[in-house]
Amino acid sequence: MRPIFRSAIAIIAVLSLLDMSAFAAASKPLGMVVQAREASIDNASLAVGTTVYPGDTIQTEDGGSLRLKFGATQLYLLSASAATFSQKGEIIRATVGHGTVGFSSNDSGNVELEIPQGILRAEKGQSAYGQVSIISPLEVVVSSYRGTLVLDNDGELFSIPAGKTYRVDMDLEPAGQPAAAAVRDQDQSKDADTIPTRRRRRRLKYALIFTGLVALGSWAIFDEISESPSKPK
Repeated sequence: MRPIFRSAIAIIAVLSLLDMSAFAAASKPLGMVVQAREASIDNASLAVGTTVYPGDTIQTEDGGSLRLKFGATQLYLLSASAATFSQKGEIIRATVGHGTVGFSSNDSGNVELEIPQGILRAEKGQSAYGQVSIISPLEVVVSSYRGTLVLDNDGELFSIPAGKTYRVDMDLEPAGQPAAAAVRDQDQSKDADTIPTRRRRRRLKYALIFTGLVALGSWAIFDEISESPSKPK
C-alpha cells in the first residue's frame, strides 16, 4: 500500500506544480505605474508601483493623469480617460474607452491602441510618440509627434507622419446584398441561414488639422512622460 500511497502523493505534487505554473503564466504582469494622479484601476485607487495585468481597466478622473511603463515603452492617460489592457504574443494593446491616451515607444513596436476606427501603432521598425483623443463614438483625433503612426482599418492602412494631426470620422457602409442573392431568387427552397452576407465595414474620412499650438503642448507632455520617476521635477 505504501508504494501506491507515495505514487499518489507524487502525482498530486506534480499536478499542483503544473497548476501553479499555468497560473503564473496567465498572470504575467504587463508593466507598472510610474506616475499617478486622481487615477484608479478597476475602481480601486492607483499608486506608483502598482502592477498592471491583462484585463485591467485603468481610468483617470477630471484633472487626473497617469503614466505606465512597459519595458522601454511608456503609455499615458490624460484627464478623464480610460483604457483596458490585453496582450497577444509580444504585443500589448490598450483599448481606449474614452478621453486621451498616448504612447512613446522604441523601434520594437510592442504597443498599440485600439479605437473604434481601427488599430493605431507605430510604423514597423520605427520609434514613435503619438496620441489619440476620443471625441465621439464616430470621431477621433490622432496626433503623431515623432515617427510615423499607422491606423489599420481592417487591413486598410493610413499613415500619419510626424508633426501631423488628423481628425478621423467613421461611417458605416450599408450592409451589402447577400452574396448568393441571385441563387436564392432562383431557388426559394434554399435555407437562408446558409447564404453568406457581406460584413459591414468601417469607412473612414481623414481631415488634416493645423496643430501648431497642439504640437507645442505635446512636447511638454512628452518631456513629462520621459522624465525619470526617480528624479521628479
